[in-house]
Amino acid sequence: MAGLAQAPSRAVVLVGFMGAGKSTVAAELAEALGVAPLDSDRLLEQRLGHSIAEEFTLHGEAAFRAEEERLACELLAGAGPGAVIALGGGSVLSERVREALAPHLVVFLDIDAERAWERVRASSPDSPGAAERPLASDRQAFTALHAERGRLYEQVADAYYPPLDRGSAGGTLGALRALSMAPPGTRLLWASAASGDYPVLIGRGLLSAWGAGELGEAWPGQVPTSRRFCVSDENVAGLYSDRLARQAASVAIAPGEEHKTLASAETVWRALVSAGITRADQLVALGGGVVGDLAGFCAATYQRGMPVVQVPTSLVAQVDSAYGGKTGVDLPEAKNYVGAYHQPAAVIVDPDALATLPKAELAAGWAEVLKTALIAGGALWDRVARGDEVDERMILACARTKLGVVAADERDAGLRQVLNLGHTVGHAIETASGYSRYRHGEAVGLGLLATLRLSDNNGLRAQVRELLLERGLPVTMAGAPVEAIIEALERDKKRLGASVPFVLLSAPGSARIGCEVPLTGVRAAVAELQG
Repeated sequence: MAGLAQAPSRAVVLVGFMGAGKSTVAAELAEALGVAPLDSDRLLEQRLGHSIAEEFTLHGEAAFRAEEERLACELLAGAGPGAVIALGGGSVLSERVREALAPHLVVFLDIDAERAWERVRASSPDSPGAAERPLASDRQAFTALHAERGRLYEQVADAYYPPLDRGSAGGTLGALRALSMAPPGTRLLWASAASGDYPVLIGRGLLSAWGAGELGEAWPGQVPTSRRFCVSDENVAGLYSDRLARQAASVAIAPGEEHKTLASAETVWRALVSAGITRADQLVALGGGVVGDLAGFCAATYQRGMPVVQVPTSLVAQVDSAYGGKTGVDLPEAKNYVGAYHQPAAVIVDPDALATLPKAELAAGWAEVLKTALIAGGALWDRVARGDEVDERMILACARTKLGVVAADERDAGLRQVLNLGHTVGHAIETASGYSRYRHGEAVGLGLLATLRLSDNNGLRAQVRELLLERGLPVTMAGAPVEAIIEALERDKKRLGASVPFVLLSAPGSARIGCEVPLTGVRAAVAELQG
């Protein structure tokens, strides 16, 4: 069948909590492949001769789990390329099932507890979910179960999907096929935004595999007839640009935030014209946050828009700036003042690229990890607070946090503002110091200290200060006068009225957006940074 020609090289297995939509997504993927989906819950009911709810009533949960395990292991043992299986929400409780998942491509449909509860309770008009779902009768127990199982889903997952719109699952097959061809250990995030969805691949050795065309063509950002035009900086180009096959041309700008300008954008635009690049081709942003912002802006505006693939090589870009579609350049008066929202066609993240970063650059990028952990709270904050080193799992957790925020609010209308934590003062410090004295992450770290003072969270501020010091990051500043910082802050692009709204933090995981802060308080918090 034609669909099977585009099938991943391993069976696709859907896991996730009740209400996540496993049966629906499995049916859509199977239809796109021209096969019949295998739904373990439905097959188990056929085997039992009655509903799962009745099995709970007649024989109890333990008996049901034993039958569920037996059937799931049978399905997984017999599944080959082209097969699509939806497992029951509790199947991963079985160690045998978790082991049996190893050869397959496991897709975790990640739904938050509140949305899952709403879906489950709406599943029956008479008794909203309880009769059909024996474990969905008590909301508090439901939420606890969601948290418990979430750790198991994450443990077995190769791919992470948000709740998908009906009819959209088939469009992810190309990315799943690429994942099945990627280096071992690679993970896929399916990013969702109002203006478009795209795949994010994270794995060691990925840059070379993708650059050489080893991941195939049938996924977003990969068009057989398109050419690649690479935008990089002079440092990164010498290290990695030769890994990109089908590269029509390239341009390298001078490194550093001070070169993220309209003049550099014009250099890129004119190089695109000179190479005969069209909007059917593909711009590759190979580098750190400066390159990603600049190249994304050029892609958004060249011939009114062309695809951009973000290939981040710095820590700040791998954990933050490569995702979400914010692009732009700086003016002398303010940071990121000229820009556009332009979601990437794909993001390719290879943690091996971090090995060539200077220690100071890695430390500066870690400040964005810290910011993300403060926003997320939970397990990510626990890891950062105890000083764990950054690895693929931490990069993955940071990316998932940001993509979850962007999916809910692409254009800063509300929730996405939490991502500005520490950035309001941080950007002002960068601007006031001419974009040359402090790396972005260093300025963000200082901005976090000011923000936590404004949040009246002195204990957390002291903890963050120690974490910054442990990484060799500055906790005091010089070369940026307080009044110059205040002036730059008052020009912040987030300002819509009389004052600039701040993001404050009650505790890790509890950010508050749109907070008005007296200018006297801001001035005092900034002055304190001068030591």
